[in-house]
Amino acid sequence: MVEIKTAAALDAMREAGRVVANALGAARSAAAVGVSLTELDEAARAVLAAAGASSPFLGYRPSFAPVPFPAVICASVNDAIVHGIPDDYRLCDGDLVSIDCGATLDGWTGDSAISFIVGTPRPEDVALIDATQRALDAGIAAAVVGNRIGDIGHATGGVARAAGCGMPADFGGHGIGRQMHEDPHVPGRGRPGRGFPLRHGLTLAIEPMLMSGGRDEYVTDADGWTLRTVDGSRAAHIEHTVAVTDEGPRVLTLP
Repeated sequence: MVEIKTAAALDAMREAGRVVANALGAARSAAAVGVSLTELDEAARAVLAAAGASSPFLGYRPSFAPVPFPAVICASVNDAIVHGIPDDYRLCDGDLVSIDCGATLDGWTGDSAISFIVGTPRPEDVALIDATQRALDAGIAAAVVGNRIGDIGHATGGVARAAGCGMPADFGGHGIGRQMHEDPHVPGRGRPGRGFPLRHGLTLAIEPMLMSGGRDEYVTDADGWTLRTVDGSRAAHIEHTVAVTDEGPRVLTLP
């Protein structure tokens, strides 16, 4: 079921989104050569705790997962696309890191992700992150009253194709509100004019995941969570929670 949010609900989701942005900022600030992924998770946990927010990631177990997720962030490095579990891996110079984080505050949830490079950047990684950001920007611009879900996927997918990047076909964005994952599904690629109609008060997590090798296939690690590119190419993931409004898209997870 798709829940259309009231003005008060959108304001409450904005506060949850602010917590998410702060948690991502703390994890990003902590990231440096030699720092472990667990330490990034600890930095985000501290922000959630200080805000009185809970994590929709911690303990989450969808049907595909063999175990509940054990952290408050997903930390995906280099060829990991999404859902990486923070562990004792220590960041190296040139690593491409994607951090995904959510927060639930006063019954409402926000979800966002960032990608960045630790230390010395490789030009091809900078280009990949730029393409992912442009895909997200295009998806947000398409999140307007009168469009349909397919218009968002058409926008994000068009940027990915133009950049020569792949996208995991069966993973994408989602509705969000009282729960982290709600209807409707927001595919990374879509057909314009198709799918659920966009109405004022609809809230969506838009999250393009681009793979630099150009292939859409992926493999899943033995942990049952982490998705990786099949060819070892690098991936980036950037996400915002967005409200469709009569005044245009309202991004709820900005700092």
